[in-house]
Amino acid sequence: MRRREFTALVGGAAVSWSLAARAQQPRGNVRRIGVLIPFREDAETLALVDAFKQRFQELGWTEGRNVQLDYRYTDGNPERTRSASAELVALAPDAILAYANPAVSSLMQVTHTIPIVFTQASDPVGSGFVSNLAHPGGNITGFHSFEPAIAAKWLDVLKQLAPSVRRVAVLHDPGIAANMAFVRTAEAVSGTFGVMVIAAGVHSAEEIERTLIEFAKEPDGGLIVAPAPPTFGNRQMIADMAVRLRLPAVYSYRFFVTSGGLASYSIMEGICGARPHLTSIVSCAGKSLAISRCNCRPNTIS
Repeated sequence: MRRREFTALVGGAAVSWSLAARAQQPRGNVRRIGVLIPFREDAETLALVDAFKQRFQELGWTEGRNVQLDYRYTDGNPERTRSASAELVALAPDAILAYANPAVSSLMQVTHTIPIVFTQASDPVGSGFVSNLAHPGGNITGFHSFEPAIAAKWLDVLKQLAPSVRRVAVLHDPGIAANMAFVRTAEAVSGTFGVMVIAAGVHSAEEIERTLIEFAKEPDGGLIVAPAPPTFGNRQMIADMAVRLRLPAVYSYRFFVTSGGLASYSIMEGICGARPHLTSIVSCAGKSLAISRCNCRPNTIS
């Protein structure tokens, strides 16, 4: 199952359950859902939203008939994300669908009552979103894509694809707690793979370009690109520069590979239940490995 289809399936079901759980509260015939997306409004993001809307409709919720969807895209800008969070909460929606860690963190600051369903979030416990996976507590639930331990697998995949790599830059957003957990995990296991891990924090396209050019000045380098708005929003530039600078790279999502990246590895996990404070966050899907046919020879990686 592709990431887009999985997100639509679980996100649509989770928001639908939140609506059902609040159905006893009279709000008229039309429910209201906020959707906070801290990425730019590009083709990949719009395709994700379209898949969610289609799945939501299959569950009986049709935009313009019995549900109103309010979207906010913030292009990875923290201030815009905070502003959009306040705007959505002010609309008093029945639930809010939050894409990725920055959206969840921002919404947590402005509401403790409106159900928040997260998707594409990393390390929800370590990030402080939920108390634990079995009993999240509060008004937040959802499904997460990554735990810190996956950083070791990213290193493993990179070394299998490019055995000569001795230096690995982890491109990440230092403002995201889960990203820092990925860096710490990679540093902790670096000796196992015979590499030196370099934490490469970035916030913008300019910082990404400068960091990659500087890193590529020395030989035997490789990249791990963590999931974050700066890397999502600049995925085409990162993939292009990695090829041009001859830096083998492992990414967090398949769409980096469709943009020209070498390989991606992810594990999708999800939710069960109907109410945020009763919902467990559990594994409901498997591994996803994508390797570009253009940039390497076939490999078998478990």
